[in-house]
Amino acid sequence: MLMTQPWGLLLLLIQIRFDWLANLAKYYPHLVDTKRMREMPQDERPREKAERFGIEILSDAELLAIFIRTGLPGKNALDVARDLLTSCGGFESISRCSPKEIRSHAKGIGTAKSIELAAAFEIGKRLARGKPLAPLMDTPERIYSTFGSEMMSLRQESLRVLLLDTKLRLIRSEEISRGSLNECLAHPREIFRHAYIHCAYGIVIVHNHPSGDPTPSSADLRITRTLSQAATLLQITLLDHVIMGSPDGGRVPYYSFREAGIL
Repeated sequence: MLMTQPWGLLLLLIQIRFDWLANLAKYYPHLVDTKRMREMPQDERPREKAERFGIEILSDAELLAIFIRTGLPGKNALDVARDLLTSCGGFESISRCSPKEIRSHAKGIGTAKSIELAAAFEIGKRLARGKPLAPLMDTPERIYSTFGSEMMSLRQESLRVLLLDTKLRLIRSEEISRGSLNECLAHPREIFRHAYIHCAYGIVIVHNHPSGDPTPSSADLRITRTLSQAATLLQITLLDHVIMGSPDGGRVPYYSFREAGIL
């Protein structure tokens, strides 16, 4: 009798627990059914599908589920993603939602997840807008308009190479030297190296005269001829060499070696 009493009590407690769980599942199924992504077949899980077949084959809900990651009792991340899509009506509507609005459309999405989703959609919108066109560097006037003011504020001479694409738009500007311009500082190796690194179609050399007078010196002429010869050998287009000055006395504030017929 002493041996059977503990076992009888244990069986009674087990029966009570099973009855309690049965009633809980009947009236509150979302508290008992804890569906998890890892319980899905492996080839149906969004992350595994993306790794095996490529991210582009995933459905909208599967893409969202990757960000959402976890669900809530009764729903996994994929279910939460479907709820969000159904409530909002698709990606376009979700992309216009603030993090707080995203949270209001689907249970199971907290502050951190809603901010991550909003950030992902913002990245997509910025990519869709595209980057603004780089400035066109096809005339000395445009080159001066872009760089003249900044370069004439310098107290020393600055030698720069403008790297251009096939449409003569600026790829980037690289400063080669700062100080008195001479053949040593303006060595073709340093100038054309950047053109090769950035796959530039052509280059424009620019430098400033802090005095404000853009008239070329004898050193400017020698350097320009040397660079022109090097460009021909290296098969890189030297489009111009522009000296920046100031418009004092109504003069043209720049000197273009191409306009002067030297290039």
